[in-house]
Amino acid sequence: MSRVLLAAPRGYCAGVERAIVTVEEALRRFGPPVYVRKQIVHNTYVVGELTGRGAVFVEELDEVPDGALVVFSAHGVSPAVKEEARRRGLRTIDATCPLVTKVHKEAARLAQAGHEIVLIGHAEHEEVEGTLGEAPGRIHVVDPARPGEVTATGSGPVSWLSQTTLAVNETMRAVADLRGRFPHLSDPPSDDICYASQNRQEAITRIAPECELVIVVGSANSSNSRRLVEVALSAGADAAYLVDRAADADERWLDGVRTVGVSSGASAPERLVQELLGWLAAHGYADVEQVTLTEETLTFSLPPELRSTRNPG
Repeated sequence: MSRVLLAAPRGYCAGVERAIVTVEEALRRFGPPVYVRKQIVHNTYVVGELTGRGAVFVEELDEVPDGALVVFSAHGVSPAVKEEARRRGLRTIDATCPLVTKVHKEAARLAQAGHEIVLIGHAEHEEVEGTLGEAPGRIHVVDPARPGEVTATGSGPVSWLSQTTLAVNETMRAVADLRGRFPHLSDPPSDDICYASQNRQEAITRIAPECELVIVVGSANSSNSRRLVEVALSAGADAAYLVDRAADADERWLDGVRTVGVSSGASAPERLVQELLGWLAAHGYADVEQVTLTEETLTFSLPPELRSTRNPG
């Protein structure tokens, strides 16, 4: 009998929920347009919905009119971006995920203490760009798949940090490789990979061995969503694909498949998962069993600019 194993937790994490509600509340309280530097979260459906409500997404601050209201995305920005906003007189709301802010603070503290910092992550990702800006010249970015390319000298103390959305196993393999080069490599005071990324990876690891096919709902530019596909394959799924929504799924993937695993990245709304389940039901996979790893209860309060009635600035 054909069936679906539905991984839980899945979908929105606390940081994504906070960022999206930040834009929604800014639009409600101050009216459109509300400018947002970069995508507020990496999901095309969410960005499209917010655009329809009056959010204007820009790549850089020079696209924002002087004095306008701008929200910084969940992925964080460098101190230089914040300084540019101050210089331009922009009103700002910082929707950076608190877990990303924690990494920023660790980077600044380590740099102040004279450490070289190896930042494990993808150089093109906005989160890495923001963290890098906390200590220019002290941070060396290295791809988790290529830790041997690190440029740190090791002439003084060396510490590692990581992008919050990486695969746990890949990150720890990179750390082990780095430790071979820097035997006294210091660990961060707490794990940088966010709880939600870890939970979603562990949930998909649990279901993947029983699945001939795993489908992850998420956008192609979502690092944590792409990691879920990789984790599914490494955990035993015969095939795994990333789809923005059900319309992107291919019925040919279902040939010979008895069990389909389904999950979603931390920036994908649950309604898109339900849409995919409907598509699967229409193709004979109506039996859905949710496999729950843990219950998530963490929430983050909104940025301070939205906790009062004063205008942000």
